[in-house]
Amino acid sequence: MIDTFDREADTIVEDTYARSEAYAHAFEDEPGKRIPKAGVHAEAGIGRASAEFSVFEAKAKGPNVSAGAEVSIAGAGAMARAEIASASAQAGPIGVKVGLGVDTGVSAGADGFEAKILGTGISVGPKTSISFLGSEVSCSVM
Repeated sequence: MIDTFDREADTIVEDTYARSEAYAHAFEDEPGKRIPKAGVHAEAGIGRASAEFSVFEAKAKGPNVSAGAEVSIAGAGAMARAEIASASAQAGPIGVKVGLGVDTGVSAGADGFEAKILGTGISVGPKTSISFLGSEVSCSVM
């Protein structure tokens, strides 16, 4: 939450999308860029809408796939995702996602551990969550 409290209001609606990026950020005074990190990410899908403001966020997605890997001062991880559809909401530390997906990957570091196989798994640390076939309940204390 410390990295998004000053995030400006934004909405996005897309019918189809495909993008990829490689990034490296460190100590920039912008939301999402304060903590040093580097990674790659690619995604594609049909239908997506999102709205965000400060620590609040809501998303809805149609069929989509993505893959990514990231290394930061806090740890490292890699995840591949495929979803039929999902809807999610986050208000501060509490998040809920309802959908059908087969996320598979692992991440570990100073900020905890996450492991998922075919959309089912756990995350333990500042963000603690339980996932089952793409649906998830989470609580983040950071």
